[in-house]
Amino acid sequence: MTKLIVSDLHKEYPTRGEPLKVLRGISLELTAGTNLAIVGPSGSGKSTLLHILGTLDRPTSGTVTLDDNDPFELDDQELATYRNNNIGFIFQDHHLLPQMSVLENVLIPALADGKPGSDLRERALNLLERVGLSDRLHHRPSELSGGERERVAVARSLILSPSLLVADEPTGNLDRTNARQVAELLLDIQRTDNMMLVVVTHSGEIADMLDSKSEIDDGKLI
Repeated sequence: MTKLIVSDLHKEYPTRGEPLKVLRGISLELTAGTNLAIVGPSGSGKSTLLHILGTLDRPTSGTVTLDDNDPFELDDQELATYRNNNIGFIFQDHHLLPQMSVLENVLIPALADGKPGSDLRERALNLLERVGLSDRLHHRPSELSGGERERVAVARSLILSPSLLVADEPTGNLDRTNARQVAELLLDIQRTDNMMLVVVTHSGEIADMLDSKSEIDDGKLI
């Protein structure tokens, strides 16, 4: 079974004085089809943890294994390929390319291996139908509402069928109604497709929608 295992994770940054210790011995485990909300005050290390889980940052010590692989044993180029193929990202700022259509934005992760084939294009169309945007395929991001742009970001994160999704405040820029709709959509797809999901959020309402919830306090996971 697909697993994410994090063991005794530490992260610190050098300063002119003592190192700044952000994460202090984080351990957690997820299996396919499960999800986790991570909450905590600003500056507690939530986004740092998420960036390490998504392999965008390397830990100072400790291990992260995904599908029995330690991605941090790879060099930077191998790691970038591994990340693109195995991890989906959703951010508060959706990072859609303004000059590209909805369909083209969803296909962006597939461009790393060249021009997407008909199978990936078909998957993109299917995902856009699942997120309710099949009538917006050729619209630009500026022609969409905030909730619609976030739905495009959800579809894009799923295009390569990742085993792990990481979401950093995915509903932070949305009103309450749109936030709940996007969260429900994300959870429905995550559970249906049997992926793992980790969401960092300030919203207690969104956190309560997930199967489990942990809080970061002083660099430790409670």
